[in-house]
Amino acid sequence: MRMRYFLIALSFLILSCLGPTGAAQSQQVSQDVRKIVRKTSPVYPEIAKRMSLVGTAKIMAIVSPDGTVKSVQSVGGSPVLIQAAQDAVQKWKFAPASAESKEIIEIHFGPQ
Repeated sequence: MRMRYFLIALSFLILSCLGPTGAAQSQQVSQDVRKIVRKTSPVYPEIAKRMSLVGTAKIMAIVSPDGTVKSVQSVGGSPVLIQAAQDAVQKWKFAPASAESKEIIEIHFGPQ
């Protein structure tokens, strides 16, 4: 049982990219970057806090022309952090545009 937890913790650490400390910071990376009108900060997962996990979750958001997020999909990052990042980005609001867009967003997590 302890070996299982050790392997899970080790895989999280290997999969997570080191980033700045602080609760969660986001960075939008896109070719046609749409301005973020409303941003909800992700909740740093309790298990990540206990593990002192630092990492990045990379999310692709499909944004409709009116600026609402239609769907989110994980592109990479620690499995422990991905769900928190997806939940937050799903609530974001972007500036209106003439067409649907795909926005790649990186959210950096770290202990407070």
